[in-house]
Amino acid sequence: MSEIAFFGAVEIGLVYALVALGVFLSFRVLDFPDLTVDGSFPLGAAVAATLIVAGADPWLSSALAALAGAGAGLVTATLNVRFRILHLLASILTMIALFSVNLRVMGRPNVAIIMQDTVLTPFYGLGLPDHLLRPLFVAVVVAAVVALLARFLGSEFGLAMRATGVNPRMARAQGVDTDRHIYVGMALSNGLVGLAGALFAQTNGFADVTTGIGTIVVGLAAVIVGETVLPLRGLAWALVACVVGSILYRLAVQLALTADVIGLQASDLNLVTAALVAVALILPQLRLRAARGVPGRAK
Repeated sequence: MSEIAFFGAVEIGLVYALVALGVFLSFRVLDFPDLTVDGSFPLGAAVAATLIVAGADPWLSSALAALAGAGAGLVTATLNVRFRILHLLASILTMIALFSVNLRVMGRPNVAIIMQDTVLTPFYGLGLPDHLLRPLFVAVVVAAVVALLARFLGSEFGLAMRATGVNPRMARAQGVDTDRHIYVGMALSNGLVGLAGALFAQTNGFADVTTGIGTIVVGLAAVIVGETVLPLRGLAWALVACVVGSILYRLAVQLALTADVIGLQASDLNLVTAALVAVALILPQLRLRAARGVPGRAK
């Protein structure tokens, strides 16, 4: 793997780390299976790219992209909380609707912003090569998000949100408004995914309506790989594990696709993704079986 390919994989891994953090919020904190991310990721990219092409400030465009993603999360939460639609079905409905919304936002299947100013433009004068500047910039953004998210989840409101995901009945008995925490959690989760989409569009120079396909799988893979590599030792450690898992996942994909011995091609990306997720799911069971010293199927 070349140096440019390595840092390119790290860059994409850091962008998708925001997706992993959003998935962590919905799946691990709220216990809410959410497929909205497959629509909110390209929504963030579409909003940011469209506004940038229209002459808007890239930072403002990124913020509005995050708000658009948060709005998508609120739609899913409303379908589930207000209208009692099963959370998985509610997220699927929102995801399907967002495909048409993204086309409406962009006016066409894709928008190129390679010649436009982005959030990275002011930093190009630092003298760093592009393949180092982009991952470094995204790393700073991800580090800030992890710090803010750890502080939020450690607050009284964050603790109540975590209680909502662990045992909603007990949380309600303690006076927690579980519905409100689901709304906030889903908005925050998809807001992070929308921000990831905005950064993806600006680091890669385009927004495409199909970029969201498989986003939920990538996010889940990052969370699972992170938890496998870095066993949980606290909330902040779990957030860091999501970031590490995302980077390792992208590096593994890049290595698999560039290894001549294996003979894989770019068209085999979905196969590689499925295989890596399967391995990440199997490893914890093998580790648990080895720790217990019990042969046979893991219980």
